[in-house]
Amino acid sequence: MGHGVPELVLELNGRTWTLDPSRSYNLGRDPQGDLVIDDARVSWRHATVSWNGRSWVIEDHGSTNGTYVQGQRIHQMEIGPGSAVHLGNATDGPRVSLTDAAAGAGAGAYSAQAAAPQVAAQAPAPQAAHQAPPQQAWQQQAPAAPHQQPAQQGWPQQAPAHQQPPQAHQAPAHQAPAQPHAPAAQPHVPHQQSGASEQYAQKVPGQGGGAPAAPVHAERSPTTFHQLAMGRVMRIGRALENELVVSDLQVSRHHAEFHATPDGRFEIRDLGSHNGTYVNGQPLAKSGSALIGPNDIVGVGHSTFRLVGDRLEEFVDTGEVSFSARHLTVTVDGGKQILKDVSFGVPEKSLVAVIGPSGSGKSTLLKALTGYRPANQGDVLYDNRNLYKQFAELRQRIGLVPQDDILHKELTVRTALKYAAKLRFPADTTAQEREARIDEVLRELKLDIHKTKKITALSGGQRKRVSVALELLTKPSLIFLDEPTSGLDPGMDRDVMQLLRGLADDGRTVLVVTHSVAELALCDKLLVMAPGGSVAYFGPPEEALNFFGYDTWADVFSAFENYRDYDWAGRWKGSQHYQMYAADLDAVAPQSVEMPSAQAMRPPKPQGWGAQLWTLIRRYVSVIASDKGFMALMVILPAVLGVVSTLISSDYGLRPSPRGTNGSAATILLILAVGACFAGAANSVRELIKERVIYERERATGLSRSAYLMSKVIVLGLITVIQGAIIGGIGFGMRDVPDEGLLFGSSLVRLELSLPIMALGFTSMMFGLIISSLVKTAEKTMPLLVMFAIIQVVFTGCLFTLHGQVGVNEFSYLMPSRWAVAAAGTTVELNKLFPNQDDPTDTDPLWDHEVGMWMADMGALLALGAICGVIVARLLRRHEPEVMRK
Repeated sequence: MGHGVPELVLELNGRTWTLDPSRSYNLGRDPQGDLVIDDARVSWRHATVSWNGRSWVIEDHGSTNGTYVQGQRIHQMEIGPGSAVHLGNATDGPRVSLTDAAAGAGAGAYSAQAAAPQVAAQAPAPQAAHQAPPQQAWQQQAPAAPHQQPAQQGWPQQAPAHQQPPQAHQAPAHQAPAQPHAPAAQPHVPHQQSGASEQYAQKVPGQGGGAPAAPVHAERSPTTFHQLAMGRVMRIGRALENELVVSDLQVSRHHAEFHATPDGRFEIRDLGSHNGTYVNGQPLAKSGSALIGPNDIVGVGHSTFRLVGDRLEEFVDTGEVSFSARHLTVTVDGGKQILKDVSFGVPEKSLVAVIGPSGSGKSTLLKALTGYRPANQGDVLYDNRNLYKQFAELRQRIGLVPQDDILHKELTVRTALKYAAKLRFPADTTAQEREARIDEVLRELKLDIHKTKKITALSGGQRKRVSVALELLTKPSLIFLDEPTSGLDPGMDRDVMQLLRGLADDGRTVLVVTHSVAELALCDKLLVMAPGGSVAYFGPPEEALNFFGYDTWADVFSAFENYRDYDWAGRWKGSQHYQMYAADLDAVAPQSVEMPSAQAMRPPKPQGWGAQLWTLIRRYVSVIASDKGFMALMVILPAVLGVVSTLISSDYGLRPSPRGTNGSAATILLILAVGACFAGAANSVRELIKERVIYERERATGLSRSAYLMSKVIVLGLITVIQGAIIGGIGFGMRDVPDEGLLFGSSLVRLELSLPIMALGFTSMMFGLIISSLVKTAEKTMPLLVMFAIIQVVFTGCLFTLHGQVGVNEFSYLMPSRWAVAAAGTTVELNKLFPNQDDPTDTDPLWDHEVGMWMADMGALLALGAICGVIVARLLRRHEPEVMRK
């Protein structure tokens, strides 16, 4: 021990270590660490204790559940004798106590350096599920000549040559895959040593008689216990004054309470929580209550509670959950099955890859597993809980990273995560709590050095990390990713897959759909989908090529393409790999369950409607403000359109000539109206399509559809109205106008003429939102925008007479330009300036010089905008999880 360095003794679980200041000590679940802590809430490499030359310091390494001192989460802190540190939970996580050497010296004290090997040696050995199959089984799997292919393998006995998958080229004897080598030690071996892997039954064909085995995932032990006293209320919440404190930002400060009824039973009552209280997966009404019994499960955030006598058992979902699919089948219109009887089980802390050719149902499977599009038949079990029945509660514990980025690229990393946290966390979370969680996620994904950069300035792999960071904000236990390496170079591909490997090692279950096969060795399990949506293989990735009998994945995919009618699923089910990794799940018949109501499956809104609207408005303004080019265009475009209208030569402007007519007035109104239509629609025509992926994901997490739409309407509406004022100000400001207006007298005639142009811009913007919600790609918006502008030119009534033309005139009522020109026409008396050439006495009633008609024209124009809003809201439903559309 160096001179002057205070000796420190660390105590954990009844054992003590005397710390040496010349080295640091790693705490976590890693069996190779210095102090191994076997607790699910502790991360793989959780924290480090070291001497910094002045004092002892504990440093958290971005752990999932945090390090706490006196109830406060810390990142780095000086510690000494008398300090107490909790890992994973502020109240009941593993407790590390520190004393001086005098107090710690004794029979139980010994060197941590000596203890480390002994503790690490307690890690379980790899399970049989990860060992190579028997030689005999591999000889059965090896491809044989067509006349030698055994029936039990599912190969056709006497099929024509064109129906038989080609035999892999004959390798020399020393290269034959009959006896594959056991997988070499890899950096991610420890995750294979979890107890979950031993829950796979190891069966050899011919043994066991095919009888159903026990459930794949056993029930968990409670995380902690709480005593319920008669007559005492136990409140649950995030605030420290609650009797039961839950350190989870998904939980409100005062979330719910348990209390005893006079007849001796217990009741759970929601306290107006933001993310809801659930009984057996079904949400309680806000401030509602329900009686609970020993068979009921109460869900609050990531915690569930079960009543056992007068004791409350708490189960904290720390990420280590099992996941399985049983007999998933998806049928589309016409009875065609695009997913066929898919079953597989995923142990906790696993990384699973799903690969397959186009048309093999990978995207359909992902939607079925996440609950976005429930399967027509089969079950999805999240830790033995039915996802479809309990979607409203369990969806909070599932993260989904689509193929496209789910963040606004114009924002900085930190700003984008700030708005995401504001939308996803309850309204009673403080800015400090949200900032702390953002910092924690940024450190975990090594994005803290990029937090001030715009997302557009990041590489493809870094942008994918930001999308993952958004999902990690709410600490999901199960993370799905759809093609996260699409478009990335091999180096970034490896970085992303190593990131996912780390997420799984740190206590999450990760499933990734991918086309890349370069980094499959990092995965625990591989699911190969065959054309038509059936399973062709499920098991360790290192054994997959030998299973198919090919040297490369290109050969396997070519076989899928060339032999699409071959029964790949039958071959899989006749294999020993099937008996080892999937037979137990298939033996359990899918439960026939009644789907809950749409209201029960709809996720709660973390904040009120007004709070969501304000956050969305602020975010949208930030996005627009960060795009300097768009802001410049918003000013230049209306100015140019207004100036163009002044090029129309007119000696009398909008006044009558000595003859009483002035045909140029109609042309001026036509140009200004078309300019307002084009500017308004151009503002919005891309807004919904470019954010479609973001909207889909946020809607599934509780975003209000109407709040989202209103944020667009308010921001774009304000911009468009200002543009209309610029167009009208230039177009009318440089013209002679009538001496008197209908509403504002002589002083504000130009304002009276500009109001219809401003309202036209707003309504055209709403038409643009319809276009944006209809198209499937942004490229299709421009042709529709041009078509919309041309139609508005035709139906203004300025090119030919509309009044009196049956059918055409009525159709023109659907065009906003018709009403805007009519409103301005009432002020300038367009019936006199631009009379019907065939019959001057046949006037257009929409142009009558009356206050009532001006109001009617303006009312019809704004009503068209409101109708467009309703249509857009209905169209947005098509881009939501299917379980929320019913």
